[in-house]
Amino acid sequence: MEPGHFLVPNWTMEPPSSWPPIFPMDYQYTANQIFGNCLQASVPNYSGGQLVEYASATQKGPVDGATHEFVVDVDNVEMRTRTMLEETATEFKANSDMMKKKMHRYPASIRALGDSYTIPRLVPIGPYHHSREHLKPAETVKHVAAYHCIRESGHSIQEVYGAVVSAAQDARQLYDKVVMAGISDDDFLPMMFYDACFLVQYLYRFKIRPANKRTSSIDPSLANFFYVNHHDIFHDILLLENQIPWVVVEAILRFRPLPLKKIIAGFKGALQDRKDPVDKPFVFYSNYKPPHFLGLLRFYIVGRSNSELPTIPKTKSISFSVSAIELAEIGIRLTPSKSTELINMGMTKKGPLFAELSLVPLTVDSIRTSCLVNMAAFEICSVRSFSGSPDEDSAVCSYLLLFSMIVDREEDVHELRTKHLLQGGGGLTNNEALHFFTRLSKLRLGSRYYRIMKEIESYKVNRPMLTKFNVFFHKNKKAIITVVPIIAALIGILGTLMSLKSRSR
Repeated sequence: MEPGHFLVPNWTMEPPSSWPPIFPMDYQYTANQIFGNCLQASVPNYSGGQLVEYASATQKGPVDGATHEFVVDVDNVEMRTRTMLEETATEFKANSDMMKKKMHRYPASIRALGDSYTIPRLVPIGPYHHSREHLKPAETVKHVAAYHCIRESGHSIQEVYGAVVSAAQDARQLYDKVVMAGISDDDFLPMMFYDACFLVQYLYRFKIRPANKRTSSIDPSLANFFYVNHHDIFHDILLLENQIPWVVVEAILRFRPLPLKKIIAGFKGALQDRKDPVDKPFVFYSNYKPPHFLGLLRFYIVGRSNSELPTIPKTKSISFSVSAIELAEIGIRLTPSKSTELINMGMTKKGPLFAELSLVPLTVDSIRTSCLVNMAAFEICSVRSFSGSPDEDSAVCSYLLLFSMIVDREEDVHELRTKHLLQGGGGLTNNEALHFFTRLSKLRLGSRYYRIMKEIESYKVNRPMLTKFNVFFHKNKKAIITVVPIIAALIGILGTLMSLKSRSR
C-alpha cells in the first residue's frame, strides 16, 4: 500500500459547527539547523551586522580614494552587541535545561539513515510534518477521531478543548523556534487538540477487553481504519519529530480514561515476536513524567537496572570494536537474554574457560528497526553526557552499537539468527539486516556499551594463557573435533588389547 493511499471509510457524519476550527495547515515545513546535541538554538538577528559595525567603528581606511574616519557610537554598539550575545547565551541555556522535555529534531547522524526512519508514512503528529502533501488526507480521519473521542467521553467539546488549550499554553516553546514562528495559536491549538484525540482513540484500540466481549470499544468504522493501517500508524507515532507533549494527551485522558498500565505492558515487548514467560512482572511507574509517547514507550522497553554492577579491573587500553569471530576465538559466547528489557545486556563468566555476552533478542523488521532508531535519536538529543548519566539513559544506543560491533558480514547475521538473538523470518533479509546494523556505527557511545567493551578487554588482558588456548581451540576446532574421536577410538582399542593380553597370561 503506497503512503497516503489508505482506506478511509465512507463517513457521513459532520462535526458540529461549535467544534474547534479546521485549518488546512498550509504553512511551509522548515528544517532546523542542528546545533550540538539537538539543542534548538535560534540564529540571532544581527540587525544589519552589529559585529561588523562594531569592528569597523575603530578603523580608518581608504574609501573611494580618500581617507575617512568612521564616526560611530562605540558604547552603544558594544552594549547592543553584548545584549544580543547575552540573550543568545540565555536562550541556549534554557534550551539545554529543557533537553528532556523538548520536541526534538533529528540529529544529523539519524537523518542520514534515510526517510524510512524519519518521515511519517500516513499521519503527522505535531507541527513538523503537517505540510507534507502525502499526509494531508489523514486530517479528515483526525476530525472523525475527535468526534468519537468527544462523544464517547460524555463531556462537551468546550470542556475537552478548553483542557487541551490550558495544557498546550507552554507547548509552543517545546518545539523548534524557527518552525513555530510560522504557526499562529489559531493553527497550533486546534492541531494539538485533533492530534491528541487521534492518538487517544488509536491507543483505545489496544484496550484489554473481557474474554466474553468481542466487540470493539471504539466506533467500528474508525476501528477498521486503525486495523487496516496499523503498521503505518504505529511507525508514525514513534518518530522523534512526530510527537506532541504528553501533558496535552493527558488532558484528553482526563475525559477519556485509558487502562494505560495494561496498554503499555502490552507494548513493552514490542521488539520481539517471541515472548518469554520468565520475564519479571510489569511494574508501572506512576511518578514518571514522559515528554511524549516515544519517551513513554522507550522508558518501559529499556527497563530499570536494579542490581549494582561489579567493578571492572583497569586496563591500559580499550578497543571499541570486536567482531563476532574474535569474541568466539577468545571464548565469549553470544546468548539471548531471557528478559525483554534492553538494559539487561552484559558479560557473565561461565567457568574458567568461557564467558557469555547476553543481549535481548530482536525481531528485525522495518517497524522495530525504526522504533529503535528513533529511541536512540531521543537519547542523543535529550542527554547531555552519557558517561555522567545512568546506563538507562543511553541503553538503546548501547544495544544498537553492540549489534553493529558484532555484525560484519551476512554470515554474522545468520549466526545471530541461529543463536536466536535475531528473530523473525518475514522481516529484513540477512543482507538488509547487515546494511541496517553497519550504518549505526556513528551513534554516540552508550555507557553500558563502554562498560561491556571494558569487560571484554579485561577478559582478554587478565587471562592471557586461557585466551591463547581459546584462540587455538577455535582456529583448530574442526581438526580437533575430527582427531579427538580417532584418539578416543585408539585408546579404546589399546585398552582392549591390554585387557586381552592380561587375560592370556
